[in-house]
Amino acid sequence: QVQLVESGGGSVQSVGSLRLSCAASGFIHSWYCMAWFRQAPGKEREGVASIDGDGTTSYANSVKGRFTISRDNPKNTLYLQMNSLKPEDTAMYYCAAGPCSGLDAWGQGTLVTVSS
Repeated sequence: QVQLVESGGGSVQSVGSLRLSCAASGFIHSWYCMAWFRQAPGKEREGVASIDGDGTTSYANSVKGRFTISRDNPKNTLYLQMNSLKPEDTAMYYCAAGPCSGLDAWGQGTLVTVSS
């Protein structure tokens, strides 16, 4: 059973930076996909960034050039470096892991608040 715990959220002013971490316990296959999602108040959950077992990354258009996803397989940890933050990035951020065909492990989320 994989468990994911996010950390690193907080309050920051616009154009600031934050680094989110997602620590995984249990067995994580090196080929698993891992991803970050977010959900803002009153909005649907959306994908932010993903990384597969080969290190191939994908980003939502809204965060391209500002966010960087990375993973440290020996440490079973996923990261999201967020730069040039905007108020519209305010959301609960969740990490997920599992087969790329269907992520099946989710964390509880960490809140990011960006003020103008």
